[in-house]
Amino acid sequence: MDSEEYYLVKKQALPEVLLKVVEANRLLNTEKDMTIGEAAEAVGLSRSSFYKYKEMVVPFHENSRGKTVNVMLQVNDEPGLLSHILNEIARCKANVLTIQQSIPIGGIASVALGFEILPESLEVQELLDGIKAIKGVHYLKILGRE
Repeated sequence: MDSEEYYLVKKQALPEVLLKVVEANRLLNTEKDMTIGEAAEAVGLSRSSFYKYKEMVVPFHENSRGKTVNVMLQVNDEPGLLSHILNEIARCKANVLTIQQSIPIGGIASVALGFEILPESLEVQELLDGIKAIKGVHYLKILGRE
């Protein structure tokens, strides 16, 4: 029995056909009366390509609900900054599971965060974008998800 392997790939690295499959799937989920043929045509994709890839590619956030996401941050060593980050996670209705912070060197600390994406959570990308937008956050990398 073959085991399945999964990869987390940036959108910019995906071939156009896979991005069109994702968009066609989005259309089918939002436009309830739309047929597969209509969705494929709307995004400029053949039906055969849609069928070939339809279950092989999904946006990260769709596969993450109810899952644990682990990220690494580099942040300024400033009072209250970690609190701002945790408040952003709470605003997005995700649940913090782990926090590990290094001793700051040169005014920069590394922080590893694990949080759970719940059914009521906002989209993962919105949460990550919100964290990145906080003044004093220099770097954010997704380490993995379970």
